[in-house]
Amino acid sequence: MKDKQKSPGDLLQGTLDLLILKSLARGSMHGYGVAEWIHQTSEDVLRVEEGALYPALHRLELRGLLSSEWGLSDNNRRAKYYALTAAGLKQLAQETEYWRRMSGAVARILQTA
Repeated sequence: MKDKQKSPGDLLQGTLDLLILKSLARGSMHGYGVAEWIHQTSEDVLRVEEGALYPALHRLELRGLLSSEWGLSDNNRRAKYYALTAAGLKQLAQETEYWRRMSGAVARILQTA
């Protein structure tokens, strides 16, 4: 059996929701805008594929963490715009704190001899 190699830009499980919530903390965006913001802000390290992004947006909306409304994109195409709800903002704060604790713990372990 072959070892599955990670390709550049692969996300740790559970990270996508956090990145989506963080991107929408800046204001409402359509799905493509969310993916582009993540890609640009990560300095081209992270890339979110449509097959992962849109199910995640839908899941977050069903959980009440996002709201949505239809509008026109910059190129006058119909697009669904997503925004954080109060519950989404609270979830973002909780997940950010959890991520900071976990990444700090991993960093400490990696710094040992």
